[in-house]
Amino acid sequence: MAHAPRRVSLREFAAHPVHWLALGFGSGLAPRAPGTFGTLAAVPLHLLLVQLPWAVHAATVLLACIGGVALCGASARRLGVHDHPAIVWDEIAAFLLLAFLLPAQGLGWLIAAFLLFRLFDVWKPWPIRELDHRIHGGTGIMLDDLVAALYAWVPLTVASLLIS
Repeated sequence: MAHAPRRVSLREFAAHPVHWLALGFGSGLAPRAPGTFGTLAAVPLHLLLVQLPWAVHAATVLLACIGGVALCGASARRLGVHDHPAIVWDEIAAFLLLAFLLPAQGLGWLIAAFLLFRLFDVWKPWPIRELDHRIHGGTGIMLDDLVAALYAWVPLTVASLLIS
């Protein structure tokens, strides 16, 4: 049985700028459920982004997702652990994408998106678990969370169609 990766110290977090983003502004340092805390860190970012013009919002989310590949990969290399639990930029970027794609706006939809995203990110149904284990580097770190966001988007979209 594999042991848990070592905890990242505040000194190590502060030592390199890549960790500031990859570790979700410190949210990934949470001793339990860092992915949930990382996703929570995405909520105020989303609430800021929805105030911007659509094109700026879209470009920012796209940059967060694409840039996340390099960012998460660099942080993982510096930490010496592929997909260290403290790396939560993948949750942040994937949730920003999901929130951007929500079929309707409002607090209820955002909460439902949060809960469904966390469910699929933790549960890792096929092919998420396969992606998580087979694809390494920043691409693998980002891809499983982006697919979890897609899995969360499907029932939200179906629900919006049934409601309207």
